[in-house]
Amino acid sequence: MIDVSGVSLTAGSARLLDDVSLRVTPGELVAIAGPNGAGKSSLLSVLAGDVPATRGAVTLAGRPMRALRPAALARLRAVLPQRVTLAFSFTVAEVVAMGLYGSRRPAHEEEEILTWAMEVTDVAHLAGRIYPTLSGGEQARVSLARVLVQSAPIVLLDEPTAALDLRHQEQVMCVARERAVAGDAVVVVLHDLNLAAAYADRVLVMSGGRLVADGPPDRVLASETLSEVYGCDIDVHRNGTALLVAPRRAV
Repeated sequence: MIDVSGVSLTAGSARLLDDVSLRVTPGELVAIAGPNGAGKSSLLSVLAGDVPATRGAVTLAGRPMRALRPAALARLRAVLPQRVTLAFSFTVAEVVAMGLYGSRRPAHEEEEILTWAMEVTDVAHLAGRIYPTLSGGEQARVSLARVLVQSAPIVLLDEPTAALDLRHQEQVMCVARERAVAGDAVVVVLHDLNLAAAYADRVLVMSGGRLVADGPPDRVLASETLSEVYGCDIDVHRNGTALLVAPRRAV
């Protein structure tokens, strides 16, 4: 579904991505982790087609990224960026309905998917509210509902849990897991390594614009690897198949 080959990205003299290659298949939930400035959001922007790679190739569903027009791209992939800024006073219902751009569904199906997306993200009760008046966590959930309405087979989420309380973090990751189980290719940037361990099929660890580890959580989320990448001592505790990742503290 997603094929990245030898991708590099530069901005002036800064190398944001350095020879990154990866593949994401339908039905996979892949988490991208790493410290600040590792290249996680840059990689997601390249996968989304928002930023062209300086070198290398990106293919979505067998089609070269450079050959995809905006409407076709919207049908192939849905993107939740880190920050969503709206200059106009759209209601929550109007923002969620923006996900229907390029839709070819009958009107009754559009209504059904709008209702479903707002319910699973717990924003149905906010439908009439003006988007900029919401809290950061509420805005994040509304934006996720818009992504779900798009019903694209590729779902790209950049830190979808960052502004959320514990209940909604779990809810969002359950929704992401369900989309993967339904056959979508889901890529999620996460700072919370415990969420990555609990929900991802694979974890990609990035550092300095390079992909330094790629594999199942129980193999990639190792104390030695994480301590080196994050520059601090990190312990990984195992309880059966469950992993708990925590920094080593002196107190």
